[in-house]
Amino acid sequence: MTGKNKDKPWSRIIILAASLTGFILALYFMHRIGFHNIFSAVASIGVEGFLLFCFFSVIVLLLLGAAWFSVTPNQSLRKMPLFSWGRTIREAASEILPFSQIGGIILGARTLTGAGLPFQLVYASMIVDMTAEMASQLIFTLFGVGTISFYYFGGGKAMSIQPLSYAGLGVIVAILLLFILFQRPILNVAGSLAEKIVPGAGDNIRDVSNKMTEIYHQPMKLLASFTFNMLAWVVGASSAWVALRFMGVQVSLTAVLTIESLIFALRSAAFIVPGAIGLQEGAYILMAPLFGLTGAEMIALSLLKRARDISIGVPALLLWQINESRRLL
Repeated sequence: MTGKNKDKPWSRIIILAASLTGFILALYFMHRIGFHNIFSAVASIGVEGFLLFCFFSVIVLLLLGAAWFSVTPNQSLRKMPLFSWGRTIREAASEILPFSQIGGIILGARTLTGAGLPFQLVYASMIVDMTAEMASQLIFTLFGVGTISFYYFGGGKAMSIQPLSYAGLGVIVAILLLFILFQRPILNVAGSLAEKIVPGAGDNIRDVSNKMTEIYHQPMKLLASFTFNMLAWVVGASSAWVALRFMGVQVSLTAVLTIESLIFALRSAAFIVPGAIGLQEGAYILMAPLFGLTGAEMIALSLLKRARDISIGVPALLLWQINESRRLL
């Protein structure tokens, strides 16, 4: 118990330090560009534009829920909204609460187990879905890197951002390979440790591994999850193009898809920083000139994303907390 108690404060300190550093970076970027320019760009989207921006995010959450549902065996179609709700809580916790993405994943799984779905089924399907999600992100990131490398090849600004795009691609490939290769060893170690603490807990972990094997032997389910996740990446990136158009920014959809594919890769690599705060803003500023955009427009887009996450995530988390309290009572 002593070692466990020591680990928790250190992990919290690391996350807190990363969040504080990112927040300071974000303020620095905003100060350099000018707060007036940024907030003028934010206001230019209008209420209708912001609502449409949020609506696109709801579609993304539905697609992510469908992807998770696709790899969950023996579930009726009427339960699919529950999986979208689980993804909503997962994304809200990762973006709003002072958690890393890992904390959001745990809350998302808790949402489904709390609704009565078996522990083994929830975690097995979640791990398989995360594999499909990362595989689809790899393809989407390849699109961004390919566009940077070939379509914009030869420009000095394009060359300056190529190392960043290649680094993002390399991180995604590494994360995907590690996730695939070490899924079962990590589960086995977790099961052994859990068995020493809570008798019988190791059996649950082994059941998760067995359920994963069952799911992996159903390629059509994996293909469905991959497809839904890919659609979610594309729709999510397209929402940024819609927001920019409402702001009066004329930019091609291809350019925005390229930018967003690399931003998504950065966010995945910076999973320890809640919301990738600071890092997201810095990457936007770095890529803006390449596509004929200004730093104020890109920072405004980043702030709109955070405002959207709060607008959707806060009510979702409050409702989740109410449901959890009722369940405990």
